[in-house]
Amino acid sequence: MFLENTTGRSSGQGWIEVITGSMFSGKTEELIRRLKRAKIAKQQVEIFKPRIEVRYSVEEVVSHDENAIHSTPVDSSANILLLASGVEVVGIDEAQFFDDGLLDVCNQLADSGIRVIIAGLDMDYKGVPFGPIPGLMSIAEYVTKVHAICVRCGNLANYTHRLSEDDKLIVLGETDIYEPLCRICYANDKSRR
Repeated sequence: MFLENTTGRSSGQGWIEVITGSMFSGKTEELIRRLKRAKIAKQQVEIFKPRIEVRYSVEEVVSHDENAIHSTPVDSSANILLLASGVEVVGIDEAQFFDDGLLDVCNQLADSGIRVIIAGLDMDYKGVPFGPIPGLMSIAEYVTKVHAICVRCGNLANYTHRLSEDDKLIVLGETDIYEPLCRICYANDKSRR
């Protein structure tokens, strides 16, 4: 499916931006900032998130700092194509929870002249590349890696450490379940388990 820009504005060239990093690094905050700026510029914006992401809100993308923007929850990446007609900017939060079809969806959107801004974790709690994010980083024109601060030593953190013993890949939670750690603190904690 190839999308046609029906906004009446000249679309120009589309592209893909990826905002990635550990939990508590400001990914969603940066996504919301970019999307709000697009709205101020009177661009047609649509925001999507996976339906399973309900920590703060069912229908909003919400940062840890409680900044929010309305979104459309979807079950799969294919739904994004169906709902993105007539827009100039598409935002996608928690992209690590989507299927690998998200790469094709984002390429189709960008090829049709849409700016696509994606935020998501680059690694899971085991330190392994997570979902479609590594692939999205490879096809994106722009990649921004943001960092949290290690809660143990104060250095830059790029790992999401799970505090619980739950070994499921997807466990939704906040500071009660996860903490940002630097490479050394993450490795030291991992070696104790």
